[in-house]
Amino acid sequence: MSCNQKPNDPAGYVGESDIVIEDGVMTPETLLAMGRVSDAQLSPDGSRILYGVSYTSIKSNKSCRNLFLTGPDGTGRVQLTRYAKSVSNARWSLDGKSIFFIQDGQLWKAPVGTSKIGKKVQISDVPSGIGEFKLSPDQTMVIYTSTIKNKSVVQPSDTYEDLAKAQAYSTEDLMYRHWDHWVTETPRSYVAPLTDGKITPDNSTDILGEEPYELPTEPFSGIEQLDWAPDGRHIAYSCRKKAGKQYAFSTNTGIYVYDVVSGETVCVKGDGGYDTDPLWSPDGSHLAWISMPRDGYESDAQRILVCDVTDGSAFSDIRELASCLDRDKAGLIWHPLGDGLVFNALDNGTQKLYCVKLTGEVSQITGDDEPYDFFSPFAIDGETMYASNYCLTRPVELISVNAADGSWKPLTTENAHILDQLDTPTSESIWIETVDHQQMQCWVIYPPKFDASKTYPAIEIVLGGPQGTNSQDWSYRWCYRLMAQQGYVVILPNRRGTTAFGQAWKEEISGDYSGLNMQDYLTAGRYIKSQPYVGKLACVGASYGGYSAYMLEGLHGDLYDCFIAHAGIFDEKMLWYTTEEMWFANWDNGGLTEYAYAPGQQGPAGDGVTFGGMQQAGAPYASTPKAQHHYATSPSTMVSAWHTPILCIHGMMDFRIPYTQGMAAFNAAQMMGVPSKLLVFPEENHWILQPQNSLYWHREFYGWLDRWMK
Repeated sequence: MSCNQKPNDPAGYVGESDIVIEDGVMTPETLLAMGRVSDAQLSPDGSRILYGVSYTSIKSNKSCRNLFLTGPDGTGRVQLTRYAKSVSNARWSLDGKSIFFIQDGQLWKAPVGTSKIGKKVQISDVPSGIGEFKLSPDQTMVIYTSTIKNKSVVQPSDTYEDLAKAQAYSTEDLMYRHWDHWVTETPRSYVAPLTDGKITPDNSTDILGEEPYELPTEPFSGIEQLDWAPDGRHIAYSCRKKAGKQYAFSTNTGIYVYDVVSGETVCVKGDGGYDTDPLWSPDGSHLAWISMPRDGYESDAQRILVCDVTDGSAFSDIRELASCLDRDKAGLIWHPLGDGLVFNALDNGTQKLYCVKLTGEVSQITGDDEPYDFFSPFAIDGETMYASNYCLTRPVELISVNAADGSWKPLTTENAHILDQLDTPTSESIWIETVDHQQMQCWVIYPPKFDASKTYPAIEIVLGGPQGTNSQDWSYRWCYRLMAQQGYVVILPNRRGTTAFGQAWKEEISGDYSGLNMQDYLTAGRYIKSQPYVGKLACVGASYGGYSAYMLEGLHGDLYDCFIAHAGIFDEKMLWYTTEEMWFANWDNGGLTEYAYAPGQQGPAGDGVTFGGMQQAGAPYASTPKAQHHYATSPSTMVSAWHTPILCIHGMMDFRIPYTQGMAAFNAAQMMGVPSKLLVFPEENHWILQPQNSLYWHREFYGWLDRWMK
């Protein structure tokens, strides 16, 4: 497939694919050909929407993101940039005549006409690069993110000038690596003037000063964790002000406000678990954020908290909004009138939009019968909300939503030229009874032209997380439409531990990995395999889903005909000693206890849960009954019951679940004489991201399924 290059396009430019589909069948190549829409911004006068689309070149093994414009009604789409290097974080100037954006790790500005962009000008020179930025309300200042050297992880050249080519890491504390990288640098956020002259380290102020913490928090937080107050003087931010072992075991991420003029910082809320995504009201009289109550529990209830603000620096009456809605809230945006907030929440298998007033009233905006996941608006103009959504059969597109009745219409159709060539699968939501007589929601996807009188192979998706949800999710790694278009019936059970059915259902998984949620999977598997149109059944999953595949390999009897485990946990005891974010394992492995630490201690405290001064109730050496059961029932303890073909996949840069877990599972299968295959990606992390690696992953994935299922 080509990428629609024009004669004047720069070398390396990647544009829209002109792929031709044969017989209406979607392939992995089709999936990778699709454009990926993101980060839309409404112009100040409301007349245009600026957004980005990333396209992928398999041949060049790269993706490139460029900018587009469309009208607020979806008409007048034009491509604004045709760069060979990606553009991100694009924002309008106040007068709507220019845009700011990131390219090559620096901040740029360029004039914008109705359909063309002018010559770009670099307005920063930061040697360590700029990741993201946020303009002050009057655009005289800017917050930007960058990095500094992490002194806790030492490399040879840091100590010995004559060892510039030596490569090693030395540390004396946790955590020295995170997600997919050794923590040699620490993210920081700076304030700089946005006037004449370039932004440089010399005219930038580090918001944290001499404090040795991350801002924003690793590994996935970004500029959304900082927000300018309307007065342009105060910045609210989220930060976990801990380091070393305390950082590794605690989720206490507080809300702070920094005064740009005085340099002083006020703590708004510093207790509990994650407090994130601070957002000032339009008049600056309120501050809202997402909050989890318990320190050490990363999957706690996501609440909306709001407080009153006086003079930008006095904070009072912290209170919860929308407590009547027993769902995790996310994606806050203030209504322009400042009298309430719009947010999204997963509910019974789909993501919906809601509104909560400061007075407490909650209303649902999008309907229960909408088979889509809706994301919070990027702008609100009167009764019109500009947002995005996706579903099981198409990726993200921009939409407008009528706030009064929840109706919506598409604004972009970036992949229509591809989707229109494909036969379309169908899907339905079903509820089945669990072994303890509860009701479990599942999505079932049927191949195009499904005929119930025929027999099809089926796939059961065992979900990652474990606190995630099978919703109307579109993924470029686990694309359920693609599975259905290969002729498979796909069932996606929302077993206990998923997040769209209330906190009680979500919490039933912690400390019980080998228990009822595994029975939920077996129940869903037996249901789908009992259908007259289903023959063989595969069990596939990633992360906790990989753990589930390894676990079910030892539990299932003869229910499944093959397994695929990607980045799965095989040996829980080994994982405790090698993963990086200890708070997760400490809670979920059966500890179920809030963070506590007394510095200066060594060894066991004698209570069975405190070691080295740190509460470690979820450790393999703790006396906690649920933790002891957790390790005693690790998938590695059940390998003598393995007998079903299994594919084990792992990335070597995966530091969350190190790749030795996948190797160990494969070795165990081989030693049991089980047909098995090991697939390792040296340059990939928990996810497979590089285009050619992704295509190879897909070919091996479907090759294994077809080998044992068809």
